[in-house]
Amino acid sequence: MEIIQFEERYRQAFIDFNTDWIVTNFGFLEEHDRETFDSIDDELKCGAMIHFAVENDIPLAACMAMPLGDTWEICKLCSNKNIPHKGAGSAVFEASMKWAINHGAKRLFLISNSKLKPALHIYEKLGFKEIKLDNYEYVRGDIAFEYIVE
Repeated sequence: MEIIQFEERYRQAFIDFNTDWIVTNFGFLEEHDRETFDSIDDELKCGAMIHFAVENDIPLAACMAMPLGDTWEICKLCSNKNIPHKGAGSAVFEASMKWAINHGAKRLFLISNSKLKPALHIYEKLGFKEIKLDNYEYVRGDIAFEYIVE
C-alpha cells in the first residue's frame, strides 16, 4: 500500500466511496457534500489536497485536507467497502493532517457523527480532542474534534 496525492484517475473513487458511505449510513447526500464533490478542482487550486491509499492501482481509502485560513478541515474520510482496509483510513487521515500542518495549519478541525466508532478511534488515536459546537453544519453531524498544532 502506498499513500499518494490526488490523481485525476482516482477522482471518481473519492466521490463514489464517500457517496456510498454517506448514503449507507445516513440515507442521503447533503448539499454541502455535493458542493465539495463539484468543486474539487477549485479546492485543490486553493491548497486543498486529497490523499489516497492505493495498492496495485486500486484505491483503498481517501481523505481531504481543506484550508479555511489558519484552520484546516480534515474531511471526506472514506474507504473502499469491497477491500479490507489494512489501516488505509488511518494512513490517509494522517497524510492529510501532515499536509495541512506543512502548509501552515495552526488548528485542524472536523465534524463527524458519534455512531461512527472506527472513525472516532482514528481521530482520538491521532490526538484530536472533542469540542462542542452550536452548529454542526451537516444534518448528520453531532460531534466535532480539533487538533491544535504546537
